[in-house]
Amino acid sequence: MAVIGEIIKKAIELGEKLNSDQSPKDAQMAVLRDLLDTAKDTAFGLYHGFDQILDSEDEDIAKTFGQKVPYHDYDSIHEKWWSKIHERHHDITWPGINEYFAVSSGTTSSSKHIPVTADMLDAIRKTGVKQIMTLSKYDLPSDFFEKQIMMLGSSTGLVENNGFFEGEISGISASRIPFWFKNFYKPGDEIASIEDWDERVLRIAKEAKDWDIGSISGIPSWIELMMKKVIEYHKVDNIHDIWPNLSVYTPGGVAFEPHRKSFEKLLAHPLTYIDTYLASEGFLAFQARPDTTAMALVLDNGIFFEFVPFKPEHMTESGAVHPDAPAFTIDQVEEGVDYILVISTVSGAWRYMIGDTVQVTDKEKAEIIITGRTKFFLNVVGSQLSVHQMDQAIEEIQNKFKVTITEFTVAAVKKNDEYIHRWYLGYDENKEGNNESEIAIALDEILQENNKNYKVARSKSLKGVETKLIPVDLFNDYNEYKKKKGGQVKFAKVMKSDAFEEWESFLKEKDASILSEEENN
Repeated sequence: MAVIGEIIKKAIELGEKLNSDQSPKDAQMAVLRDLLDTAKDTAFGLYHGFDQILDSEDEDIAKTFGQKVPYHDYDSIHEKWWSKIHERHHDITWPGINEYFAVSSGTTSSSKHIPVTADMLDAIRKTGVKQIMTLSKYDLPSDFFEKQIMMLGSSTGLVENNGFFEGEISGISASRIPFWFKNFYKPGDEIASIEDWDERVLRIAKEAKDWDIGSISGIPSWIELMMKKVIEYHKVDNIHDIWPNLSVYTPGGVAFEPHRKSFEKLLAHPLTYIDTYLASEGFLAFQARPDTTAMALVLDNGIFFEFVPFKPEHMTESGAVHPDAPAFTIDQVEEGVDYILVISTVSGAWRYMIGDTVQVTDKEKAEIIITGRTKFFLNVVGSQLSVHQMDQAIEEIQNKFKVTITEFTVAAVKKNDEYIHRWYLGYDENKEGNNESEIAIALDEILQENNKNYKVARSKSLKGVETKLIPVDLFNDYNEYKKKKGGQVKFAKVMKSDAFEEWESFLKEKDASILSEEENN
């Protein structure tokens, strides 16, 4: 019997029973008051009258907050406020000064530097504990709690810049792992600090047989590459030949379902999947129960959430939230509606547009799904396609044509003075026998059936759909070409025209047969 594992499991079950039953509204109002009170004497708090907002009644505080504090995207808050932190001014948007900056490795920008305060790191740790506590709801054996945890993120070798340490949030978090967790944590400090992705994965492959991994966390595409390298290095059939006790996978950053088919080909049996929502701005949500794929927002731990209906009139031409757009709190939202997520946090982000769109699937439990990115919402000709709808369509294509597609990207391009949607589908296997024209027709039909705006666009301005099956390795090669290769990097699902031209030029250089002259006219 796994004695230590049994003790840990019982402690987790007890901790889960002691969790607060505070209502979502009450939890959020308490967080908002705490944020405002803590930051009231900062430059931001004084400028926006946090003291006056705190004088509001509980039922009015969120409304007053919204009236006095404008929406921010990264550029606006950085230009006026966070840039002062880079100059080493204290008490700007949060008391004191932060030690770290999280360098965003997302798809919209490679140059975002998000302040990471001690309070934010503490909140991330607390949310991690909350997630662990929910494991009691899953049917996991006692000895699972004695196994090692593979956390494959960015390098923990942070870069010092003007007295700050910079890196991706997964690397910052991993660099501060508490001493008691180090016996469980893999690949360990030395390997995790290796900057070069390929070198880091090779070291993991070499040492993999010495580890007893019970769970893995990381972005699906990079976890797949790591597992393939381990399997190839040891010349085995699947990852369970190396890690027989692997039973849990916690993805994050992108939807897992489009990756499930290719992911499970690397396993002897499926895993328990527990989704997470850890962004550069904080640990926002996690899957808290086994009978859903939605994630529960973390409502009582340093993040205040607002929801702006995702409609064209609520967006500016630059892609930011319109100053007059209405915002709703968690108790005011409707289920099944796309919202732009806006957050205020213990890192000194205030009414900050994180760039994601979400739907609330269960209002009482405050559970959400991520439906896409605001900047990767394909609407050039009124099609109003979200990444969530694209992911669902690609899943159907995989099932219909028995092809494994692990990455894709799409753009609206002009062909013969008319707009079409051009898709590149990265196949992992089973390309043979699949006709690209037939896939394009099926993809078009699926999207028309599931999105009325897309169907209207196809009858008017959107004149066609093209698909091209390409080896998925080309997506990874492009990330390397753009110097964006690593455990937290996500490929852009939707590209604007300039980025798409660069992508197609890259493909043509890699393999002239991928693009025909007709496609480039």
